[in-house]
Parts: sequence; structure tokens; C-alpha cells
Amino acid sequence: MEEKQITISIPSKIESIDEAVVKTVEFAKDAGFAEDAIFGIDMAVREAIANAVKHGNKLDESKQVNIDVKNSEANLEIHIRDYGQGFSVKDVPDPTNPENLMKEDGRGILFMQNFIDVVEWHNHPDGGMLVKMVKNH
Repeated sequence: MEEKQITISIPSKIESIDEAVVKTVEFAKDAGFAEDAIFGIDMAVREAIANAVKHGNKLDESKQVNIDVKNSEANLEIHIRDYGQGFSVKDVPDPTNPENLMKEDGRGILFMQNFIDVVEWHNHPDGGMLVKMVKNH
């Protein structure tokens, strides 16, 4: 199998999220993922890009969100980078804790972890946050 990749850059505005998700999902479909995997990839990528736009770049349209997607024989690897201040995943309240069940925010990380095989968050050395997601074939 030939390794393929794409790079997508969008401005930090809500209207751009869907465009990036559609391109990523089309790439995953072309890579041969089944419909149930595509659903999970869509949900996880949508959440990660929305977080980058809203929480990372704080809807600052002068800042980009960069999405790199690479398919290999073993997996699909997705990197999503914003240019915000970054955060620590450990500081995000557990949405399964009874005191957080009724809160509107905080479920995105849980979604990503349930739909994708590997999810990692890194503060990028040049600033911003980098989310790495891996979906195995």
C-alpha cells in the first residue's frame, strides 16, 4: 500500500470546521475504512478541530488550525494543531464524575478516546496544542 497524506489549513471560525472534517473523512474513506470507523473518525476529528478553533485559537481568524492526515498500511494518523496557549488534559474535569454529568462541556475528550485507538495531546514547542490521533486499520 502506498502511503498517502494531505494537509488542510483553516481559519479559526466555526464555518470552517465542517470543510476540514469532510476532507479528512473523504481521505479516510479512500483509505478503505468501514462505515462504523468513518463515523468514529468523523466524531473525533470534528471534536478536535472544534476545540482547536474555539478553545485553542479562541475564534481568532488570524490564527490557523492545521490538520495533517497520513495513511499507511497500519493506520490513519491525524495531527491537529492550533496556535493558542495550550492546556493540560489532566486539568479537564472527568465528564463521567457524577458532579459533571449535567455540564454541557467536557465530553469531547471522552468521545475522541472512545472512537480513536490512540489520542495524545502535546504542547507544541513553537506554541499551541497538537492533538495526535491514530486509527488502526
